[in-house]
Amino acid sequence: MLLAGVAELGLTAFLVNAGNTHGTWPSPRYHALLLFILFNATWTVVFTVAYMLWLVDGAKHILANIASSIFWLSVTVVLWGVSAGVFHHTRTGGNCPTSASISRCRQSLTVEALAWTELGVAALALLFTCVWAGRGEGRRGPGVWDSRRMV
Repeated sequence: MLLAGVAELGLTAFLVNAGNTHGTWPSPRYHALLLFILFNATWTVVFTVAYMLWLVDGAKHILANIASSIFWLSVTVVLWGVSAGVFHHTRTGGNCPTSASISRCRQSLTVEALAWTELGVAALALLFTCVWAGRGEGRRGPGVWDSRRMV
């Protein structure tokens, strides 16, 4: 999730900056969706790093538990699902068959592809976290039963 989030964050920030600099927005809705995807990427990167740091640190942080992981992953799945779905219907150009290799059309297509990727990875992480918690893996043996082992 972190790698796809960083890629999405970088590309979306570039597109927002380029659009603001040159005033080349296809529509106000496209601009708003890029900002929403930028927020989603920032949300994903910040919380993924936080959960990874809690894992490495070993601290018993109040947010480093199964309930927190499931809540965060659920919100993340909804955010990425909404943004990817709406962006799919807002983005113009289709598969960019006549566009150059590096063009705004292909960059927008990449933003959409990364959004769908984030949705899939977050959904899989949510599924695995729920299955892991449901099986009670954290209750067996010594240790703390929280999300630090899963995220």
